Amino acid sequence: MTTVNLAHDAFLVNGSPTHAGRSWQGYPLEGLLLNARLVQAVFDDLNPETRSRWNYPDGPWDPERNTREFLAAMPEWRAHGLDAFTVNFQGGSPRGYSQEQPWHNSAFRADGSLRPDYVDRMGRVLDRADELGLVVILGLYYFGQDHRLADEAALRRGVTGALDWLKEGGWDHLLIEVGNEQDNRKYTHSLLRPPRCLGLLAQIRREGRWPVSLSLCGGRVPTPEMIEACDFVLLHGNGVENPDRIREMVDAVRDAATWRGQPILVNEDDHYGFDQPDFNARAAVSRHAGWGYFDYRREGEPFADGYQSVPVDWSIGSDRKRAFFGWVREVSGGRDR
Repeated sequence: MTTVNLAHDAFLVNGSPTHAGRSWQGYPLEGLLLNARLVQAVFDDLNPETRSRWNYPDGPWDPERNTREFLAAMPEWRAHGLDAFTVNFQGGSPRGYSQEQPWHNSAFRADGSLRPDYVDRMGRVLDRADELGLVVILGLYYFGQDHRLADEAALRRGVTGALDWLKEGGWDHLLIEVGNEQDNRKYTHSLLRPPRCLGLLAQIRREGRWPVSLSLCGGRVPTPEMIEACDFVLLHGNGVENPDRIREMVDAVRDAATWRGQPILVNEDDHYGFDQPDFNARAAVSRHAGWGYFDYRREGEPFADGYQSVPVDWSIGSDRKRAFFGWVREVSGGRDR
């Protein structure tokens, strides 16, 4: 069984800091997480008017196929040295970025109860990650889909139900993210936006047993109150063109009076440049923060591109994916030795 715990400025897997004793370009890696945003692991679309948008090049959309291919790809990600990945009970935009989200992708019914097919798929993902020694950052809510729950009572019921289900599963390799980018104005329910979202974070701490955090939109630093409430600190690099801004964000967290040594992770960033002298991932590592790869398929790009764009090719089958995983192998030394 895989476990994840926190120490001062470090993530521990099975009781030991990740990448113990290892450095890259002179920067210590001990305690950092190398992450990928893979939020569509259990995606489905319950809206019959939009479901056909996700058809595969060789056949109709199939949520079972999606999860099956996700599971098949996981050992290769691990072999390259990946430590963790982010998933979400309400996924993420299958277009990468979207003005509107008419599709219906939610593990929660309107009353907050869990859909059995979604949690069955998620359970298989968590089991396989456990077997492989991978940490899972599990998000509960996503803007654009939170309106699928009827009211605040349903949101709170959804938190309780999800935590009860996770307890039954017995998983200890989890980090919980209340919601993705909780300052996004597209959240329907104010309970999921700051400052009220801190109440849900407190609920998770009361009812669960896993470290918990939240995230804000790209380029933004959590407030002192948020930093104090989080067991680990998440940052996003979307929209951050200059790697120095990543450094500034990490420094700002550590300079906050409420920072008490929580580990820091940029768990979502769609800037790459792995062959450049400086890039966002390097900037994060240089400030002793982990980093997470966010890849979506731009218009006109081939099927192999994009881990967030549905349908997903979960293989390391594009130049961008190969560049990221090549960097992960270089930094971590890989795990297939």
